[in-house]
Amino acid sequence: MEGASFGAGRAGGSLDPLEFLRRPQTLLRLASAVFSIIVFGSIINEGYVNSEKSPILRCVYNGHEGACNYGVAIGLIAFLACCFFLVVDLNFQQISSVKDRKRVVLLDLAFSGLWAFFWFVGFCFLANQWQRTPPSKGALQAGDAARAAIAFCFFSIVSWVALTVKALQRYRLGTDMTLFATDQFPPDPNAGYPTGSGVESTETYQSPPFTETLNTSPKGYQVPAY
Repeated sequence: MEGASFGAGRAGGSLDPLEFLRRPQTLLRLASAVFSIIVFGSIINEGYVNSEKSPILRCVYNGHEGACNYGVAIGLIAFLACCFFLVVDLNFQQISSVKDRKRVVLLDLAFSGLWAFFWFVGFCFLANQWQRTPPSKGALQAGDAARAAIAFCFFSIVSWVALTVKALQRYRLGTDMTLFATDQFPPDPNAGYPTGSGVESTETYQSPPFTETLNTSPKGYQVPAY
């Protein structure tokens, strides 16, 4: 069954590439990968500027190096994770062990939920530091990239929350034991048990006829002999 193996069919089945690309989970992973590229790419390319007084490059987010490093780190790890889980989803059908499939789904669920939280923290962190950034020539030049990173941090929150929900749905499908009934148990409820007509026969319970020897002679009376 489809749900009996955590959202996949029987092990060893073929997977249509077009069908795989049309899956909502695949589209969400591709979108999340693109969002992460925009976030860390914007920060790496234009997130470091120099001031008019110093040629040293500093983070455009209020000069806070931690803001730039955080955005690059979570974006890069998110991109690598998307690539990893895309490969896992592509080969998920070939995993024969139900326990291994459960571990994969739990890993997907835990990582997606954790990274949705990290993206939320990143969005708040970058937005707060950008509001505190004083106006300058460097901030004006890198403003579009800085705002793009903040915007796609927000989009990443939505995509990773959606991935968390999809992983939770797959986990619930796999742990629903009612889905295993038709595959592992015989459909006949009377299999292995004797069957009857359902009508009680009166002949079965008839007792043998009762016989009694009658004594025709009264007590104490003797028949005279002639």
